[in-house]
Parts: sequence; structure tokens; C-alpha cells
Amino acid sequence: MSEQKLTILAIGGHVGDAELTAGGVLASHFLKGDRIATLALTAGERGVPAGQDMAEYRVQKVKEAKTFAEMLGGEAFVFDDIPDGELQDNQEMRFRVCDVIRQVRPNVIITHWKNSMHKDHMTTHRIVNDARFFAALPTFERELPAHFAQRLYYAENWEDAVDYRPYVYVDYDQEAFDLWVKAVSTHWFVTGSKSFKYLEYYKHLMRVRGLEARKEYAQTFMIPEENMRVLKTEL
Repeated sequence: MSEQKLTILAIGGHVGDAELTAGGVLASHFLKGDRIATLALTAGERGVPAGQDMAEYRVQKVKEAKTFAEMLGGEAFVFDDIPDGELQDNQEMRFRVCDVIRQVRPNVIITHWKNSMHKDHMTTHRIVNDARFFAALPTFERELPAHFAQRLYYAENWEDAVDYRPYVYVDYDQEAFDLWVKAVSTHWFVTGSKSFKYLEYYKHLMRVRGLEARKEYAQTFMIPEENMRVLKTEL
């Protein structure tokens, strides 16, 4: 009997967040036959290149999200009606994310760690935690039936570094790494940003985490504090 395939939903505050912080793992799971999806709660258009119209860049960002997901055999959702930097911490957003969770029906959700220099990242963390709860309860009556995503992970992000400590290491090989590089390089800001060398940073971080795990490449994650336990019957 074949091993059950996973569905993984990676949720970021902006297009590009999940693709960078969990992209190697997503590529690896795609190559193993698993299903992936991404959700961005804003397009992330305020990082617009100099001289380009922000509305045009928003459209570009949505296309970049879809291109990345399609290269990994998946699908992308973007709440492009929510302005970058103005994500609201409210019930409406929780139910919108809840509805996507019920549509995708993931086994695994990946999102932001709780602390960040960016308010949208912290707000996304809170929204996703509650949306996962809402999605699981049939008594929250929505258009689609309830679904519980069993596993929740918080990805490593240079902007979300305060109190982040690597807890789970997920390794992958050169093929997954190369696919991730090819896919994430379709995002302009990853290769073209003058404010931060995103591609160089995450390529090196993946290698460092891989070395720490005695593997080739890896990405790390935190988990909810209530799940931080190791059960043994002997030392």
C-alpha cells in the first residue's frame, strides 16, 4: 500500500513570503508526489520597483505567485484586494482564510512566526492560528464542510527573527533545491531588490541549516508551544 500523500498549504502575509521561507520544503514534497498550495493575504505590492506603477506591480505579484505554485504542480491564492501593509486583524480575515483551508483541505499548514519587524507578518500569524481553529469546527457554518489541518509550522524568516529558535529541520536534496531556485527566481524582488539580497540569503541559509542537520539542504520551523514535548519510555 502506498504512503498517503500530503497536502501542504503555506500562508504568507505577502506574495513571496511562503515561497522563500518554505519553498525548498514545498519543492521537495512536490517531487515526492505531494500537493502544495500557497496563500498570500496581500500581494506585497509596496515593494514596487522604482518607476513602476504600484497597481501594475500588484498584478505582476499575483502572476508571480501563480507561476511559482504551478512550477511545483500546485495552486496559488492571493487576497489582492487587501493593500500591502494594511492587513486587518479581524474576524472577516479569519473566515476568509478559514474558507481557503476548507477548500484546500491541507494536512499541513505553514505560516509566519509570531514576532516580526513587519506588522502584516504578525497579523498573519494570529489570523492563521484562529482560522485553522475555525476551519476545524462544523459549528462554524460556512459554504464548505469543516476540515482540520493536523500539523501547523512556523517558518524561519529573516524579518521574523525575534525569539525564533529552530526546532524542526526538514531536509531535501539538490534536485529540490534547484527547482526552488528556478521557481523563486520568477519573483522580481527575490533577484532584483536593492534593499536585501533575498536569493543569496535564503540559498545560504538553506545550506547552513542543512549542515546543522548533517544533510545537504534544510529549512527549519517552529511549532505551537503546546506541542513542544518529547515522549519517551526511557532515556
